[in-house]
Amino acid sequence: MNDNPANKWLVTGAVMSGGLMAALSSSIVNVALPNMSGALSASVEEITWVSTAYLLANVIVMPIIALISFRFGRKRFYLFSMALFTTFSIFCGIAGDLTSMVIFRIIQGFGGGTIIPLSQAILLETFPKDEQGTAMGIFGLGVVGGPAFGPTLGGWLVDNYSWPWVFYINIPVGILCILLIMHLIEDPPYLVREKRKLDAAGLFFMSVGLGALQVMLEKGEQWDWFGSSMIRGLAVAAFVGLALFAIRELTTDSPAVNLRIFRDINFSSGSFLAGIHNVGLYSSLFITPLLLQQLLGYPAYNSGLALMPRGLTMAIAMPIGGWIYNRVGSRLLVGFGLFVNAISFYTLSRLSLDIGYWDIFFPQALQGIGFGFIFVALSTSTLSTVEKPLLTAASGLYNVTRQVFASVGIALAATFLTRSETRYHAILVEHVTNYSDIVTGMIGQFGQHIFMTGRGATGTEMEAIGLLEEVVSRQAAMLAYNHVFFLICILYLLSIPLVLLIKDPQRR
Repeated sequence: MNDNPANKWLVTGAVMSGGLMAALSSSIVNVALPNMSGALSASVEEITWVSTAYLLANVIVMPIIALISFRFGRKRFYLFSMALFTTFSIFCGIAGDLTSMVIFRIIQGFGGGTIIPLSQAILLETFPKDEQGTAMGIFGLGVVGGPAFGPTLGGWLVDNYSWPWVFYINIPVGILCILLIMHLIEDPPYLVREKRKLDAAGLFFMSVGLGALQVMLEKGEQWDWFGSSMIRGLAVAAFVGLALFAIRELTTDSPAVNLRIFRDINFSSGSFLAGIHNVGLYSSLFITPLLLQQLLGYPAYNSGLALMPRGLTMAIAMPIGGWIYNRVGSRLLVGFGLFVNAISFYTLSRLSLDIGYWDIFFPQALQGIGFGFIFVALSTSTLSTVEKPLLTAASGLYNVTRQVFASVGIALAATFLTRSETRYHAILVEHVTNYSDIVTGMIGQFGQHIFMTGRGATGTEMEAIGLLEEVVSRQAAMLAYNHVFFLICILYLLSIPLVLLIKDPQRR
């Protein structure tokens, strides 16, 4: 690593742009899936494998970045990952069928999954302890800001160009990152290359366990969870694979993944708290666009613009959060962020179908502040007690924990949303009777409107009842969204006491 202080900001720019590119690729593609579906002759269910494949590769490769770094050198591994990601971004853009696209996304995911953990480890080594909060604040602009701005950028590219551009946009950034890394970054002296015996059994158990878990979480709601024999099989494979993986890694002399890092209470509690935070973050990133587009009728690009306040306040909060972290530590910052997020989601849980732009704006702005503060404090303090030789391995474990919890959040949000909508619809229908003055009045109004439009009296009552059913369904959907937002609010409130487990070693 280059120790020249003048170069630390250049290093920050290099690794931050790489992290932004990798993080952006997990969300920007989702906006283009409907267009890809037609171009690749894939069904709605099949095209979701384009996203699942990338996340699956991310989860599998993150825990073993330390193993590969020690074997081939971290700088060489970083350059290879960046080149792999950039090259297969081109292949994804020119893919002519679904099979090739999924294969290219898996390989792209292997490259992208290593970029964020390696970038985080490099930054923490580059900056002294009293400046690491600031470094993580700037780095977080890419890692967390990427998914936040992804839908907006993706919608603009698809509307003005075509879907392959959500991949082609990575090419100039990737080339620039490769050139900067080649000239600015060197392996630290303690990172000695060694070719120790490869723990093939551990790698196999990890791949089976994490792979099955990721697919189960991604496809659970779509395949009716444990009503599906496929999901039950994946659940068994995930449990057995991860159990054997843990036993193997804790008993072998040369583990592929150093799980003993979790003995550090600060690291394990910080990773767990970061995972809980990702449940709330990614579940909201999943359902809020659905609320805007499917229920309120926003076009994709306008939906992205409506979500922009969260990204903007996050961009402001992260550098400020880094500055505050260096002075007050992590506990106050994380606790404040959790409380702010709880308020924002409680506000969203009170929405109705008559909401306007500002009803969405202010909760989104609060979320940006909360998300920014939490990310900076946790990503800095969680790794602050880890010894430098173990930093690369710890960063991989920390990020795979965040990624798995993010998938859990999306899966839970989809499940609660679907089932709550069914439940609220049943409750509302119970009150739709001929004995209700409100119901008869609405049917009369709908019938009069249908008659006035010139469609005649034939079938007017049935059409009016159909319109009433649509109103009930929309109200049930709104209540379901409110229910999920309220659950996220409770999750953040219950997480606040966990901040007491976090240490602030830089303040002792």
